[in-house]
Amino acid sequence: MEFINEIITLLAEICQDDIVKENPDIDLFDAGLLDSFGTIELLVQVEERFGIMVPISEFDRDLWNTPNSIALQLADWK
Repeated sequence: MEFINEIITLLAEICQDDIVKENPDIDLFDAGLLDSFGTIELLVQVEERFGIMVPISEFDRDLWNTPNSIALQLADWK
């Protein structure tokens, strides 16, 4: 659970909005909180902070669209 909270905190930093923490099921793309540049920033930060390297080709916007789903996907990569 701690890992999930760390990922959600990281997403709040990247999106510059605490709504990510308040509503971890919000669709980040539909809400305009995450775009392609934010996605790259997320993957770079995940690699730097957690040592998890996720190729951009593995980033499926339909699977990685909410804070909770991103955290769960990254937990599988750990």
